[in-house]
Parts: sequence; C-alpha cells; structure tokens
Amino acid sequence: MSIDHRSGCPINLSLEVFGDRWSLIILRDMIFGGKRHFRELLNGSLERIASNILADRLKRLMELGMLTRADDPTHKQKAIYSLTEMAITLVPILAHLGAWGRVWLPVSEELSIRAELLEKGGPPMWEKFMDELRHEHLGTPSDTPPDATVRATLQAGYEAVVARKAPGTGCDPRA
Repeated sequence: MSIDHRSGCPINLSLEVFGDRWSLIILRDMIFGGKRHFRELLNGSLERIASNILADRLKRLMELGMLTRADDPTHKQKAIYSLTEMAITLVPILAHLGAWGRVWLPVSEELSIRAELLEKGGPPMWEKFMDELRHEHLGTPSDTPPDATVRATLQAGYEAVVARKAPGTGCDPRA
C-alpha cells in the first residue's frame, strides 16, 4: 500500500492512521471489549458505526498492519479480526487518552471507570493487559487464568458502577 504523507512528523503520521472518527473506536472495542467479528463490532458499539464505514476502516487498519483477518473455523461466512503487535502497543496511549478525557471532558462514571482503573493500575497493568492481548490475538503463551485478566477486572469495575447506579438500589441520585 502506498500512501502519500503530508510530512514525516510522527504526530502527523499517527493522525493519518487514527485521525478519522472511527479507527480508534474499532480498536477500543477490540482491545477492551474483546470484539473480533464484523457483526460484534457493528452492533456492539454505543457510537453506531455504519456497516460500509466499518468495512472500510477494517480494510484500512489491515492495510496499515494494525489488524489481520482470518476465516472463522466455526462458520464459513465469518471472519475473525486480530490485533497485531502494532495495535496491541496502543494500550498505554489509550490509557493516557482515557485519563485525559476523564479530566477535561463530560464523561459518564460507568463509561469512564475502565479509564480510571487503567490510570490507577499504571504501566504494570498496561503491560499485563498487552501480554493478555498477545495471548488472545497472537497466540503467545499466558499464565493468567481467564477470570483474573485485566479485561475481567475492567469489566467488573464497569458492572459495579452500573449496579450501584441502578434505580431502586438507593444509590442513584435520580431515584
């Protein structure tokens, strides 16, 4: 793939990869949500990406070396998308981006708890998470039990906030 670049500046080049509205959302859903099939990515995001845009961004992310695509052995019409090492190493950047958003933007508690936990966990948690993603997407060995993963910890944090804020628990200020 040949792309004309505006300059050799690393920030410019990074924005050429992630400067559109959807690429980081797709990678977020794959990294934090474990989504690996087209339909999961299409239907599992709050932001509601259109199917033609999703197909285009998946193709572009593959061309850029961020994703790979393989036939799903369980279903001949499905494909499984996998993160490459290049995409996995975005975890610290996404952690910093989430931390910045928590400070400066009107985030919701339930959707920002993962960012808070990643911020508090810092580089040791990010490294553990990247190792888990390498196991899941690249097939590297892992000693982590499935219920002790970083993703499971982040999901448990989300579920705790949702349960606490649920109407009828006495904790929801709107109740």
